[in-house]
Parts: sequence; structure tokens; C-alpha cells
Amino acid sequence: MLNYVRERAPISRAEISQETALQRSTISLIIDELKDQGLLDETEGESTGGRPPILLRLRTAVPMAVGVDIGMERTVVATSDLAGRVLERQDFLTDPDQTKTLANVVEMAQQFISRHREIEGVGISLPGVIDPEAGLARFIPHFKWRNWHIANEMQSMIGLPVNVDNDANAAALAELWFGRPEIRDIRDFIMVLVHGGLGTGIVFDGQVYHGEIGAAGEFGHMTIGKDGPVACASGSRECWEAFASERAAVARYTGLVSRGRAGMNTTFSEIVELALAGDESAIRALIETAHYLGVGISNLIKGLSPQAVIVGGSITRAWPLINEQLTNSVEDSSICSGLNQARIIPSTLGQPTLMGAISLVLAGKFASVQPA
Repeated sequence: MLNYVRERAPISRAEISQETALQRSTISLIIDELKDQGLLDETEGESTGGRPPILLRLRTAVPMAVGVDIGMERTVVATSDLAGRVLERQDFLTDPDQTKTLANVVEMAQQFISRHREIEGVGISLPGVIDPEAGLARFIPHFKWRNWHIANEMQSMIGLPVNVDNDANAAALAELWFGRPEIRDIRDFIMVLVHGGLGTGIVFDGQVYHGEIGAAGEFGHMTIGKDGPVACASGSRECWEAFASERAAVARYTGLVSRGRAGMNTTFSEIVELALAGDESAIRALIETAHYLGVGISNLIKGLSPQAVIVGGSITRAWPLINEQLTNSVEDSSICSGLNQARIIPSTLGQPTLMGAISLVLAGKFASVQPA
């Protein structure tokens, strides 16, 4: 019922009864329980001649979850309401010492929790191999963190449930719950998350697929060539991440402009801005990166045959510049013309990994089971 209201709000009890064929008394019992739990609000709608209808909405503007996005450069800690709207946020430079990073996360989370009793849990996204069932970060390549029981450690410190998952898996979950409507209706898709590394989240039949010990979706380390512009987090220059990550684009741009000139410290976001402003070197760097991104996506399509591939990360801001090259690269690498039916869609989530962390808490409110 909560999910029904989420997707159709504002909606009246009478409309729910008509659309679901449930009895009004049953609906009222459920709605009253959800209201008592602080999950729904009622507002008065416009009258069409009689008594104004009472309309149901999710309760918003009240923090219900804390999301923690531990990135390779920065960590973001934020609160969210039931609709997935970020209400407050803090961030800091991620410390290579996992103990210090966790201490900073706990301090910020406790500040939020002390102010908002409605918060029910914490979700954490991390760039690496995560076993969500065990709450275990098995390997975070960038920091060389291994076998970190992060969920249990944090839960013991804050006294609330903690869910943890790989950042691309979490972003895929966020697309299911908070993405554009045409994505929420897709049952099988792959989330390709482009950042300092490159990760993928796989969704089969509306569920994130984790595989054995949570290691599914490590396609960023599949081999697609040799002598990539950067080494991946594991040190290889042959894998997809070495050719199609943000760092690969930065290396390409630096190689084009830094011969005796400035450009060595340009960030990926700055390259996107330069490209949108017409800078030829920035455009070339992004287009070449899009080519290799398409090569990898084509491999995913050939192996998994999804309905769609969703691309997330800052690279989506350059979509008008890269879309044609990306699409052509996917089609050129297809088995045969017309066989590829998967749509390539840019994510509309401005902060996919943070929204993913938040979704690890909120999805349990709307689904019949907690995300596994």
C-alpha cells in the first residue's frame, strides 16, 4: 500500500479501492497503521461539488534515512526523507585509513540521528567487492581495504540497522526506486557507473543480482584492450576501467594539452565543462572515452541481453557530445545489425551513489523483502 501511494500520490482511499479491488475497510486499516508509523500524510483535495476528497501522500521533509557514500576522493553523509529527497548533507576527504574514515562517518551520522528520531537506518555504498548479506567489504581496491565488517562496526556504534553494498549495485537500486518512470518499469537492466573507477550493477526481474559473496558485476575489470591510458585500481592497463573511466578521460585530455603547458591538474568535471564550452581537446578526450565505454557496453549486451543499459556519473552531463559516438560504438561491436535491442539511457539521478546508499534503507520500506 505504501508503494502504491508512492507511485500515484496524491490519491484518495476511494481511488485505491477502485484500482485495487480491495475493500474500503481493509484499505483504511492499512492506511491508519501507516499514518501511525509516520509514513503517510493526508491533505484536502479540491471539491468537485461535494465534500473535498482526502488525499494521501508520502510524509516528506522528515528525515527517515542516512545515506553514506564512501568515494575514492570524498565521502558524503546525508539524510533523506521517505521520497528520497536529500535534506541535509556533510562531506569530507576520504581518509585512506578506514578507521579514521569510519570515525568521521559515525560522528556525522550521530549528529543527524540525535536531531531526528524518525531516522530508521543507515545505508553505505562503497567502490569495491561487497558482501551485503554479511555486511562485509571484502576488497576496496583503491584503498586496499580487505575484509572490513563495516556494517556491524557502525551498527554497534550508532544503534541502528546498517545496510552496505557496492556503489554500482546501490545506484542500480536507486534507479529502480527513484529513477525516471520508464526506468522503473524496466525489469532487466545494467547500471554502468562511470567515476574514478568503473562499476556495473545488474538488475534481473526487478532485483539487484549480487552473485556469490556479492562479487557479481565486476565488469570494470574485464579485458578489452592493451596499454590503456591509466591503470585500473588493481594495477592493470588492459581492463575496461583503464579505458573508459573518468581517470582515463583525464589522462587523454592531459596528453593532448600538457606538452609544455598547463593541464596536468584538470579534473574530469572541468573537462566536461570545457567540452561543453567547445574546447576541442576536451571533446576529443570525451569522445574517445565514449568509444571504449560503448565497446564494454556492447560486451554486456551480448552476454546478458538486458532491456536497457543505464549510464550514470558525471559523464551524463556531456551526453549531447558523447551519445552518437557511444551508440555507434555499441552498434559497431554488435553481433549483427538489428540484434541489439537494448536502450542506452543516461541516468537522471544527480548523485547516483548517494541515492543508492539512501535506497539501501528506503527500499526496505516499499519492497516485500529487504534488498539482499
